[in-house]
Amino acid sequence: MKRLSLSYLTILATGICTSWCVFASVSLAAPTYPLLAPPPIPVQRQLRRRSEFSVNGPYFNLPVTYNSRVKQWIQYYQGPGRHIFKIWLDRSYRYLPRIKPVLIARGLPSDLAYLAMIESGFSRFAVSSANAVGPWQFIKSTARRYGLRVSWWIDERRDVVKSTIAAATYLNHLHVMFHSWYLAAAAYNMGERRVQELIARYHTDNYWILSKKRDFPLETEQYIPKLIAAMLIAKAPGLYGFRDLDPLLPLRYDVFNAPGGTDLVSLARYLGLPSNAITHLNPEIIRGFIPYTLRSFKIRIPIGDLAKARRFAQSRFAMTDVATE
Repeated sequence: MKRLSLSYLTILATGICTSWCVFASVSLAAPTYPLLAPPPIPVQRQLRRRSEFSVNGPYFNLPVTYNSRVKQWIQYYQGPGRHIFKIWLDRSYRYLPRIKPVLIARGLPSDLAYLAMIESGFSRFAVSSANAVGPWQFIKSTARRYGLRVSWWIDERRDVVKSTIAAATYLNHLHVMFHSWYLAAAAYNMGERRVQELIARYHTDNYWILSKKRDFPLETEQYIPKLIAAMLIAKAPGLYGFRDLDPLLPLRYDVFNAPGGTDLVSLARYLGLPSNAITHLNPEIIRGFIPYTLRSFKIRIPIGDLAKARRFAQSRFAMTDVATE
């Protein structure tokens, strides 16, 4: 795995110094400054370790380019956007441990997890003006194409693990198509057909060149710089002035195969929990109720309550059988 030394420290200096030319021996005057190429696949196994840091700095397994657009977003997140970015950082401690292993298991760079950061701030309840939903901001058609259930009862776009599996499949498809993680991410934002049209029109597959064209969507023009800025800060928040974090605890739960007809509020009360405890763990069950049309549905419950949940299900079925005799 390549490690960052002087070049990375130069970028970190932008987070803590007013002058970003701290290291005179490194020139950042060029429009882009490529730091790393993606590592070979075998090296990705090293990222299974809990820490992404070494004595020489953080690991990156996406290409990192530093330019004026990235610098602008770093300064925005440090300034006007500081409050919201702190919320994103706090949430990252809860959701990255669930997201990154899914990406790694499928051979994708784990740093793609930061796409969910800039898409939704890791919010399971995020809804865009285009009705894209969940941490990965899927619209209905794309969600269903990649295996997510979206109905009046259940919306798996809100499930962190299931939506990450779908996003990983989609991003892998895009990378096979474009052979570039920058273009794959751009296509995730604006659609693969639009990217294909731009490549054909301008005879280049360089994201930075395409993003300067007049007909390149403004939102996608900022998408990759936002991703890189978020990734740089998130891997070393203290060096960018984020020293007052309140990390959310990682998600820990047991999985219970609940029968159709299960009311999550009733289950929570049976377990002696606040009435919204189970619905909070299962935001994809949008009515708080597993429809009878499903034989069963896997839900998350607090660790240690699995035996009680099974007793709840058994008592419920017993009552149902008596009622129908």
